Amino acid sequence: MKKISIYDMDRTITIRGTYTPFLFHMLFARAPWRLIFMPLLPFGFIAYGLKLISREALKTYNQRLLLGSRVSIAKITPHIERYADKVMRSNSYAKAIKQIEADRAEGRQLVLATASYEIYVNAIAERLGFDNVIATRLEINEQGQVLPKIIDNNCYDDAKLDRIKTFLDEQGLTRDAIHIRAYSDHITDVPMLEYADEAVATTPSLPLRLMAKKRNWKILDWN
Repeated sequence: MKKISIYDMDRTITIRGTYTPFLFHMLFARAPWRLIFMPLLPFGFIAYGLKLISREALKTYNQRLLLGSRVSIAKITPHIERYADKVMRSNSYAKAIKQIEADRAEGRQLVLATASYEIYVNAIAERLGFDNVIATRLEINEQGQVLPKIIDNNCYDDAKLDRIKTFLDEQGLTRDAIHIRAYSDHITDVPMLEYADEAVATTPSLPLRLMAKKRNWKILDWN
């Protein structure tokens, strides 16, 4: 039986979220003048809070303001690499990295599944030694420009589980032929955790901690 470990990233492997810090890293590294758009940021969060826009729309709204509408992937790649180094240096749980290493030593295929943007998650995953990445994908046009447009769905909640199932199908893996161990910190990953053979709540939010105790899921506190 093939063994797979699926990890959420933000606040599971990392201590803090990575999406907003990524946008600000890119802003200060590339175009500090975009700070003029800062007064517009709260409007997106207000609209999201009022359920006028989706989480996906909020992410692309923020991206358009802080990163830009058409950004050359070649030009931002060096900044992405530096951001990944920064995440590894100051925003990752040492115990999470040890667990990843233990799973690798156990012969498990390592999959990073996250709602964060694939364009920078790939660099972090490479440093952590993951075999595969399932993340939110952005459209890149024929000119190699990253657009504020998410392909398919934000890789979040049920959509993340759908992406995982698609990934397994593409790998030619049937559910009864694999053992899945899944790690997450947040209640929105319950679909993924329920799908796994072994669910692990890592430094969990209170709702997930309570659910993990109720379901007898393993709890690991990495802080």
